[in-house]
Amino acid sequence: MLRFLKSLSGTVHEERCQDQEPSINGGTHSCGDDGGGGGGPMSLTVWRKSLFVGCSGFTVINSDGNLVYRVDNYGGRRRQELVLMDGSGTPILTVARSKKLKMVDDWLVFNGEISSNKQKPICCARKYVDILRPKVKRLARVYRDPYDENSGYVIEGSYMNRSCKVLDLSRNVVAEIRRKETSMEGVSFGQEVFVLIVNRGFDSGFAMAIVLLLDQMFI
Repeated sequence: MLRFLKSLSGTVHEERCQDQEPSINGGTHSCGDDGGGGGGPMSLTVWRKSLFVGCSGFTVINSDGNLVYRVDNYGGRRRQELVLMDGSGTPILTVARSKKLKMVDDWLVFNGEISSNKQKPICCARKYVDILRPKVKRLARVYRDPYDENSGYVIEGSYMNRSCKVLDLSRNVVAEIRRKETSMEGVSFGQEVFVLIVNRGFDSGFAMAIVLLLDQMFI
């Protein structure tokens, strides 16, 4: 299976610039900002499947075919908590549905695994719902501070079609989800394999946490 994923990484987007290695050292994440860094956009191939039999989840490789992130949901059932790990299995971030009963579901993002009920999330997210404008492109909002409209990021587009953009408050695109393209006629990767583009200065682990948020919200 991993060999198959490595073959997928060979069909990298033509617009790819120099790739930079993702931060997978298990350090503290800060809701997207990794402090900058050199290089251009990073292209990650995301497969909506675990490497392990009997698990659902995600497998993420870089353009060199190296495993950088994974999610293994044992039992294959939908869970209230998803743990994003690096390639070696070290927990990086946990995405958890809020347990409070509300009309609109909230999700929380924690550093590492949740160790206690007193652990504070690093940020929160809310699915965007507007019954007056049902065709609006906005999908969700990620807040650095709980529900402060002057902090965080906005996700627009369509996750179902694997066409989304993550924008900061200045409307700059910091990450993007795209369909995986192939030059081979008649070959399509479908919706289970797609590309996550992470622009310079945005944390790739947090970008993958946003993918998990969208998958929980819209699948």
